[in-house]
Amino acid sequence: MPHLSPAEFYAAKHMTADKAVSTIADGETVAVGMAIGQPPALLEAIAARLRANHLKRIRLYYKIAMEPLAKSLLAEDVIEKVDAHSFFIGAPDHEIIKRQAKTGRKLLSFVPVHFSQIPRLFEEIISLDTFVVTVSPMDKAGFFSLGTNNDFSSVAARCAKRLIVEVNRHMPRVFGQSQIHVSEVSALVENHLPLVEAGATEPSEAGRTIGAAVAPMVPNGATIQLGIGKIPSGVAAALEKHADLGIHTELFSPAMADLIGKGVITGHRKTLHPRKHVFTVAFGTAQSYAFMNDNPAFESYPSSYVNDARTIAQNDDFISINTAIEIDLYGQVNAEFIGDHEYSGSGGQFDFVKGASLAKRGKSIIALQSTAKRGTVSSIVPKVAMVTDVRMDVEWVVTEYGAVNLRGKSTRERAEALIAIAHPDFRGELLAAARKITLV
Repeated sequence: MPHLSPAEFYAAKHMTADKAVSTIADGETVAVGMAIGQPPALLEAIAARLRANHLKRIRLYYKIAMEPLAKSLLAEDVIEKVDAHSFFIGAPDHEIIKRQAKTGRKLLSFVPVHFSQIPRLFEEIISLDTFVVTVSPMDKAGFFSLGTNNDFSSVAARCAKRLIVEVNRHMPRVFGQSQIHVSEVSALVENHLPLVEAGATEPSEAGRTIGAAVAPMVPNGATIQLGIGKIPSGVAAALEKHADLGIHTELFSPAMADLIGKGVITGHRKTLHPRKHVFTVAFGTAQSYAFMNDNPAFESYPSSYVNDARTIAQNDDFISINTAIEIDLYGQVNAEFIGDHEYSGSGGQFDFVKGASLAKRGKSIIALQSTAKRGTVSSIVPKVAMVTDVRMDVEWVVTEYGAVNLRGKSTRERAEALIAIAHPDFRGELLAAARKITLV
């Protein structure tokens, strides 16, 4: 159909969800858009084929399952027919892992990978048959936008043998490298449900205390990367009196939208993409999605670009702010593992820890509450369960009890510094553990 207009392409490829997924064959490898980009109608139609035994087995790749995926391909009566592979463990995955532990039957596989490297998997390693994702409505030139989800979606969409999109008028149109032309699409459906809202979190008391400690470490004009959660929200709240901050971040959040609205974030002093709010994936509210829509200040790019340490390092005065599950006395950070199981994933955390260390006047900050489980366990431990950020690259660590820079410190000095910012209830046993192995 080389000579069709965009409108004619659209009409030719517009169909029901059932028909759109009918060409997916047994044993195919299917990937789905991340988080907000997960298409409810298409996922339910694939699940219906599996439930009816019209499809007997698929291999699935995804990152951060939200409700549309949890209720379809990961549902208890469907997942037995899905060889599920997750790049980042979310809430629905936790329930699956609990069932695995109880029954001893493997239902879900975790794929350890930095976020920056996921697009490369689809380019070089995973042979992808079908990719399904939510997109914005088509513009006059025939382009959809991936909106909240560039991440690996823009690459997977073009690597897949079959691209099926779910058009949703609530998906914001975003600039940068977010466009998919209707000629690249195999089939499309329309489904205008409100987008999943996520990421708006009130700071905890500890988050506000930690935020107050982090804020002076962020100079005016800095470019920041910030996650979501009670501690990042506390940091964002503490930055409200700053000026001319910029964004180059893996994840764009409602807290960042608030700072733009208050004039704190302008991007005027960025050395890379000045005046542009650069991200690869967004979580938000109806208000923040509307704020992003057709806003030329927003640009999204694949995670292979945004999260590349070489790209990050081009931002002078770059401040990376991440949280963690635990850090040990050697300075190793665990941001993904609890007990015997993967709890989340590395995501792009190490990408930004490394990138910040390479940036001119860059600074990497790990901000974490000193205790977990309602104060019953210390977040500073003798040895972590799994290493997300290697000790050679971890710099600033901040708790409610202070901030220390581990860069250049010996193993003894690191242990002493970290014990000093641990919760007072646990400092004695941490010191004893350090002495037992002659760390101090």
